[in-house]
Amino acid sequence: MDFHTLYRCLCVFGLSMQIIWGLDEVTLLNPPEEPLPDHLLEILYSCDEPATVQLDFIVSFETGITSTLLLKQWRCVPGNPKIMTLELILPDWLVYQADGIIADSQWVLSCILLATVRYSGFERPVAAQDVATLQPKPFLSRPVKQHQLCITWSTQMLQLTQQLSKKQCPLEQETVHLLSTMYASTGESFGITKTLVPYGSEVLEYSRVKAISIPWCMFSIWIFVTRRCQDNLCGVFYHIDPHNNYITPTLLIKKSGQLHVQMDGESGESSALVSPFKVPLSEWCQISVMLQGRMVTVSMVCVDKEQRSLHSIEHMMGHNVKLDDTEGYFVIGGGKFIRGVEGYFGPLVYYRNRISPHSMPEVVIPDVIRNVNLTGWLQTCQEFHLEMNIKISGYSFKAEQEIESEICFDAFHEWMKKDRLPSSQCELWEVTVPHRRQAAKLAKLLAFKHGERRASLLAVGRALYSLSLHKLSRASSTGVVSRILPLLLQAGCLADNRALHMSSVLYSAGLGVKEQPNKAWLLALLAAQKDDRLALLHLGHLHHQGLHGLPTDPDLAYAYYANIAKQTTLDRHNPTPEQTFVEAVYLNNDEVLNLQTSEHHHIFQWLKLQARRGAAEAEQAVARMLYWGQQGVTPDIQKAARHYERGAVQWEEPVSMYDYGIVLLQGHGVEKDIPKALTFLKKAMDKNFVPAINALAWYYEHFEQDYEQAVQLWEKADLLECPESAFNLGVMYSQGLYPGKAADQFMAYQYYLKSAERGHIRGAIHLASIWTTGIPGRVNRHPSDAVLWVKWAAEHNGYLGSVLRKALDSYLKSDMFSSLLYYMMAAESGYSPAQFNVAYLCDHHMLGFLDPAFASNCMWRYYNLTIQSQNPDTYALIRMGDLLYEGQGDGRFSSAEMYTLAAVRNEPQGWYNLGLLAEEGYKLPLSVLIKLGLSELYLADNSLLLSTLYKRCRDSEDTDSYFPCSLALFNVYLRSFQKDYSAAIKFSTAVAVVAAPTIFLIVLGVFRRPVPSPN
Repeated sequence: MDFHTLYRCLCVFGLSMQIIWGLDEVTLLNPPEEPLPDHLLEILYSCDEPATVQLDFIVSFETGITSTLLLKQWRCVPGNPKIMTLELILPDWLVYQADGIIADSQWVLSCILLATVRYSGFERPVAAQDVATLQPKPFLSRPVKQHQLCITWSTQMLQLTQQLSKKQCPLEQETVHLLSTMYASTGESFGITKTLVPYGSEVLEYSRVKAISIPWCMFSIWIFVTRRCQDNLCGVFYHIDPHNNYITPTLLIKKSGQLHVQMDGESGESSALVSPFKVPLSEWCQISVMLQGRMVTVSMVCVDKEQRSLHSIEHMMGHNVKLDDTEGYFVIGGGKFIRGVEGYFGPLVYYRNRISPHSMPEVVIPDVIRNVNLTGWLQTCQEFHLEMNIKISGYSFKAEQEIESEICFDAFHEWMKKDRLPSSQCELWEVTVPHRRQAAKLAKLLAFKHGERRASLLAVGRALYSLSLHKLSRASSTGVVSRILPLLLQAGCLADNRALHMSSVLYSAGLGVKEQPNKAWLLALLAAQKDDRLALLHLGHLHHQGLHGLPTDPDLAYAYYANIAKQTTLDRHNPTPEQTFVEAVYLNNDEVLNLQTSEHHHIFQWLKLQARRGAAEAEQAVARMLYWGQQGVTPDIQKAARHYERGAVQWEEPVSMYDYGIVLLQGHGVEKDIPKALTFLKKAMDKNFVPAINALAWYYEHFEQDYEQAVQLWEKADLLECPESAFNLGVMYSQGLYPGKAADQFMAYQYYLKSAERGHIRGAIHLASIWTTGIPGRVNRHPSDAVLWVKWAAEHNGYLGSVLRKALDSYLKSDMFSSLLYYMMAAESGYSPAQFNVAYLCDHHMLGFLDPAFASNCMWRYYNLTIQSQNPDTYALIRMGDLLYEGQGDGRFSSAEMYTLAAVRNEPQGWYNLGLLAEEGYKLPLSVLIKLGLSELYLADNSLLLSTLYKRCRDSEDTDSYFPCSLALFNVYLRSFQKDYSAAIKFSTAVAVVAAPTIFLIVLGVFRRPVPSPN
């Protein structure tokens, strides 16, 4: 007797005994372990009185929903126990895989078969029941149903799609790498903003929402602190809600170096804990914060060479912790409300719904940190600092001794000095390794010339940088770079950020040295952390484009760009000789090159002469050149103010009156005189000069606090499309200063957008700031667009303009190596005109000292970068097309794409080159014809296509292209004529050949006929 038969007999016996005692019962004899198709289920049942037996199927989903399905219902008659055998028909979506006919289902948590004996009209309708639990199968483990019906063609096609045949789980952000690389933090109010979105899976989203009041998550972040927090608290990683409050989790660092961890609860209360341990300086540390309900665990592992130190603290919060990670936004580093930590951030991983399985002692330094080797560089620099400090002190002491001996010299000492033999021995501290001799010589020179106070490490670094530039300017080949690079690295080690950035550019571009992206990145990080503007621009460009193997991260790029963009607005209000107006000068534009001048150049002298004669435009041009340092003129604000004054006072020209009023108002180049400034601004406004209206409004707001008058003037100027007025109105709405209106961030956003579109730098920065975080319910995040606006603002920085000016001046002086170097510094920062000029220099014979392989790679790289900008120069498109045509890319199709982009911008060379491709027998793709505005009919008639291309080339605005395009068009017509009338031409030729002898004889006869005599 098998077990099943024995089990049935026991059930029948037990049920018989229950009937004897008058008991109702029902039993599932053979329930399946999992949902199966066509299972025969046996149910043993009995009842005292007429009743109903019911079989239900209960399904509960992980979303919290429970569904009950009625499978079978039948009558129960009192008597002996009976067995009902029925086919268990379960829903197809639970038994089979989804296939287009069978719908997909939610994730099933449990299945229950419930058999009951029921009476109607009683207080307890269920007299007996039995339950069996079925374990649901995973989706991909279920069988595929063989349908016994004809299905539609569309359903068959759906079944063949990869989505249904190979089902994959959607990618969910359960483990989020908020930062996967390194970030150089200057300790200012700039950081990386990140947001999280709800899960796409209903199961995960249900679990996340359910865990908001009982969070079970953790995050870990790597950090390298270079300096203690200068405020009470500095930002590391924190969460901001839509009302600008700190919420769970918030991790800050105190001035003492201790960690401040803050959590908030469901009722709005907040509490914090302070770690007993401190974050050390100049060590990589991984800080982990783990949330398990109300239990908070903060751990820190620091790595110093081969040594590790582990610290940890647990704390039970006095209230329930609330964490909704889709609310508001997260910030790494500094932000609107707090300054960031000075140092470097490494990878940050956030586990949204679990705890990392790795224990703290098992922590391994990430590869991205190890490859950069920041600690190795700092250790080498520390040793170099020690050596140079000893030398500076020693040489300064020797210099003081010589001064004292010169003061206190007598005849005896003079005689002793003459007879004493010169000593050839150096003291031990004077011994220097060969590659540091230049630094030692400069330290000695500075010590003997200025003494120990001025012979500092920074002074030696500046001297090394100046010496490196001097040597590079005299270079005749790229081989010199490898010999000068150690001097630049030493200068950078001694805190000269310009040297760090230049070294980074050399390693990044491979100019004269082997290309080393990791070392270039390290040097850029070092310079950017010290707030070097070009280094910040360089790193923003790297992460915006994802170059040199670095990840593309618009939020990280924004953090760098926003820093230099903010400094740009400050620099423009505080001009210095180190700044120059940014001018986009392309080296292929002879017209603009011919306008470049200087204080002694005939163009500038002619403008000054015209200004003295009363030409208002010349007066404005001279003043503008002197104030901003445009067109090669050295900035001189005092001289510019005098020209502004003459234009305002003598010529009463509104632009000059406005400019003079502004310099008087701000005290630039002249003594500040507000009443006088107001006089000239009002005169300019009376002449309907719109910027003067805005300036007067700013005066009323800033000095008089008369917001009604200020807003009235700004509204007037805004109607006249003044960009700065729109920005100022945005500020008034944002800060709640608009008379009679509450603060309105959305109205402020609209004015910032209007201001930015009109070309206002500060408006662009504020617009980008809003697009980074969004306005809940009104404005969504647009990180990619925010990056473009702050990049545009950052590229107006005067220090970038100074590098561009040095590059252009070197080019005009035929110093091609220096020009290439300076343009490369701007090109590696992502400035498109500089990228074009680098490619142009490498493209032409003027750089004969370059290695041919480097020149070829240089053209390819920088023309390619140029065409990726928002408004690339058409010459770059043409040259890129040529390079692709010559075999450096995917051939004629790609070159046709480049020529097409140039042609649609009315570049005649683009039309001409497309014609040459068509003449070579290459059929232009239909996609190209559509972009050119031509129909597919041109595919069938090559002659018609060629004539159209050359006509558009000829009819362009470029007069230089008229003759060659006309010749090409004439050639097309000539070949077309030859093709169409070749038979007629051949017949005419044959007739001429046959008829020629006859005609010749007739003519000869006529000439031989005797002439009659007059007599």
